Amino acid sequence: MPDGKPAGVPCVQLLPDRRCAIFGDPSRPAFCAGLKPAADMCGESRGQALAWLARLEAATAPGHAG
Repeated sequence: MPDGKPAGVPCVQLLPDRRCAIFGDPSRPAFCAGLKPAADMCGESRGQALAWLARLEAATAPGHAG
């Protein structure tokens, strides 16, 4: 996504099984490569991890007042 990924829009590289199609590829965006999982990000379930990512998307959306 050359102009970035809008908040709430799935990445074009997301496979049907929700894995990244370009994981480990040099063309992977720096933001993605720099996103390091941590206990607070992953939580104790898939739902908690997805909620954390949703908050990240909302906080980094254009026009977000911070």
